Formats: sequence, C-alpha cells, structure tokens
Amino acid sequence: MTLTAPVNRIIPFSTVDGPGSRTSVFFQACNIACAYCHNPETQNMCRDCGACVPGCPEGALSMADGRVVWDADKCVECDACIITCPHLASPRVKTMTPQQVMDEVRKNIPFIRGITTSGGECSLRADFLTELFAMAQKEGLTCLMDSNGIVDLAAYPALMEVCDGVMLDVKAWDSEIHRALTDSDNANVKKNLGYLSEHEKLEEIRIVCIDELVDTRAAIDGIARTIGARRAGTRLKLITFRKNGVRGRLSETPSPSLETMQAHADYARAAGFNNIVLT
Repeated sequence: MTLTAPVNRIIPFSTVDGPGSRTSVFFQACNIACAYCHNPETQNMCRDCGACVPGCPEGALSMADGRVVWDADKCVECDACIITCPHLASPRVKTMTPQQVMDEVRKNIPFIRGITTSGGECSLRADFLTELFAMAQKEGLTCLMDSNGIVDLAAYPALMEVCDGVMLDVKAWDSEIHRALTDSDNANVKKNLGYLSEHEKLEEIRIVCIDELVDTRAAIDGIARTIGARRAGTRLKLITFRKNGVRGRLSETPSPSLETMQAHADYARAAGFNNIVLT
C-alpha cells in the first residue's frame, strides 16, 4: 500500500531549521496542544465545518459533498482561512507520497544542504519519514527532524538509521508544568533526550523561554543531568517567546527581556553547556 501523509506546506529554502540552507516540510496534525504554538493551524486535521469558506476573498474554498475543497490555483495564501478556523486546522493541506515530497525537494538540491521535517509533529509519520529520508540521503542530503519528543523514537530504529539528527523541544522539565502548557506528559521527552544523545542523534535542544510559565532553569539542569558530559558539545537553543502567530490564552503574553535571556544563557554556561544559541 502506498504511504501518504498530510503536508501543510513545503518551504523550499530555510536557514532557521537546522544548519545551512534546507528545505523544510511541515506535516499536518500534532499529538499535543502547545499553548504557545506558533503554527496553531497545523495542530488538527480539517473537520470540514465550512467556517472558512465564506471568508475566502479569492473564492479558493468551496463545499462539495460535505467536504471543504481547496483550489490551490486560486489561493493567494492570505491566511484568512486559518485565522477563521475555530479548530486550529487548515484547509490548505495536500495528501502526498514520499516520492511526491522528494520531487519537490529535488528542485532545490543545488542550493540546499538537506531537509528538515516539522509540523504539526513529524514523528507521527515515522514510516513516511523513513522512506523519504532514504531517498534524500541517496541524493546526498542530510535529514533532520524537528520534534516535540512525545513519540518514543527508540521504537523506530529504521527511521533513526536514516535520520541524521533530531532538534528536540524541551517545553518544560516538571511534568505538571509541561502538562499545563501542552496537555501532555513529558516522560518520553526525557527518554528521547537520553536516547538521542547516547546515539549521537541529538542535533539540537530547544527551550522556548516564557517568564513564570516555563521552568527554564530546571530544564537546563535536567538536560545536563540526563546527557552528562555530552552537554558540552550539544547545541542548546534558548528561544525568546514571541506572541507572533500564537492564538488563545498566551496570545498577549509578553516576551522575556534581553537581560532575562542572557541570564538564562549564563546559567546554562555555568551548567556546562558550551554551544548556546540565543534567539
């Protein structure tokens, strides 16, 4: 049976999704509900409620047999549909095969170092990624995942064989804080942290810092304990929360100050991290 997956969008060239210029593939649907998600329209699959159809200024959306139909040729990507959607979804999703995604990636090969898969949550498509990454590696491309770590990646050795690294989100260290932010437990995040580090698949650790809502210092300490001496060479990205794109209860939450972010970086450096990136 042919593998398919819902693809929200493919960005031909990105310099913020791993080293070098990369093609980024965003899959639709996620297994958690982050309160500070910057791509909230990728969280759920379209329910075909039709709420987005009347507001499309270009007439790119219609209803047929109870389903929302998207005309990509008419669409100007104004985002009116995803702003209107009450379910944190998007009608602008394509069902694609690994080969179809690779055909899009191949157009960019002279100008990219690799591909990065994101979402939504890309690890929900493990078999799809395994096939896609195998094709990409034959073209000399590196293959990275941007993951929330909820799926136990050790259960997918074939995927890990063709994956060059994972950029792992550590959204909080305390399980209750993590649950308050995402509606999910973080036991597998911690398990994946150790597994990926031990197998040299931990490309980067990411913490989105929000004053009073994310236990940034506890996360730094917990990560340091989990990966031990390997923390010195592991890239730790401390990301300043920004409300751009955020919907819901954190949509007006202020960003941490530059001084606060620098203090977090100093704390991480004292904890033994040498490769720290502030954004």
